[in-house]
Order: sequence, then structure tokens, then C-alpha cells
Amino acid sequence: MNTQLDDTAPDGEPDATQLILTDIQSGLFPQGAWLKQIDLETRYGRGRNEIRRALDRLAQKRIVEHVPNRGYHVYKADGKQADDIAEIRIMLETGIIPKVVEMATADDIRNLRALANRFESLILHGTMLELYEANLNFHGALVQLSGNGELNSVIAELRQRTSSAPVSQWRTRARIEKSSQEHHQMVDLLEAGKADKLKALIETHIRQG
Repeated sequence: MNTQLDDTAPDGEPDATQLILTDIQSGLFPQGAWLKQIDLETRYGRGRNEIRRALDRLAQKRIVEHVPNRGYHVYKADGKQADDIAEIRIMLETGIIPKVVEMATADDIRNLRALANRFESLILHGTMLELYEANLNFHGALVQLSGNGELNSVIAELRQRTSSAPVSQWRTRARIEKSSQEHHQMVDLLEAGKADKLKALIETHIRQG
């Protein structure tokens, strides 16, 4: 899933999508909170159409949820469902690692390292939406090294069953930096051919999300 979102308005001001996401990420709008459109229009000084587009875009990312006749709410994940899906992801994403280690070329490793660097650079200079996309791009590229063309789609669909954005786990810069460090460690382990350690790190990375 790689839907790039524009995070600035035509006049250079932050897009309403980014403004809402920032307030969700900061905890101003907790899980389950009703995002009343007229209140958002007033808070951000934006028109009804822009707010509606922003909410729809965030709904596509499962950051908010649209409930017919009840409006938009901050997505509230089912804890048991999230745990079950994490277990499935661990089985899938660690199960392919021996093949990934076997098939990865020097160019593949350079590409992964560039994606890890991209994520790291966005910690200081990017938006949460850009970090979200960079995270998906890194993990998608790692999965694709297995040569299984369907697996990335399966994992993306699994993410869609729970909140796929790192809104809850990335509440602090320290937590984001830890994710970045783990991305670099994954590339190092892949380059060194250490499949078992790479599998263990991926499991830890998924569980702490």
C-alpha cells in the first residue's frame, strides 16, 4: 500500500490531513473520539470540503473510521484482533527470511539502506504522514525480496484490519528513533547473512508496535 499524500495546502500551510493527524498523534483526539466536522472546520480554519477530504484520506489509512449515520471517529483497535494479526505477521514476515537472505543482492541491500536512511531523515524534517509512507516502503521492499509477489499484498491487507498507521506507537521522538535504529539493524543483519538474528529482530519490531 503506497498512497502518497500531499501534506501541504496550496498556500504552503499544512494540509488539514496533517493537522488532524498531528492532533490524533499528540493525544488531543483519543481513540474512539468523535471528529465533528464543524468543530474541525473552526479549529483549523478550513472549509467543509477540505475537512471531509482529509477525513476520507485518514479513513483510507485506518487512522479514523467512518461509521454511517454516526460520522468520523478516531480508529479504536480491537486489542485481541491486533494481537492475533501481529502473530500472523510474525509468522509470515519471519518465515520468508531464509529466502530473503539467500536471494538479496548487493543492489537490494543498498536500496533497503537508502529506504532506512529516508525514514531516519524524516524524523527531523518530515511529517507523520511521510514517516508512515517511508515505514511501509521499507518493510514492503524487505518482503518483496522473498520473490513472492502475493505476500506483500497479503501483509498490506492484514495491516488494514487494524490501525495501520503508527499513531499510538510513535508518541515520542525516542520511539520513532528506536524504529529507525531497528531498520538499520535489519539491513546490517541481512547483509551479514544472519537469518536467525534478523528473524528475532523482526518479531520484536512487530510486537512492540
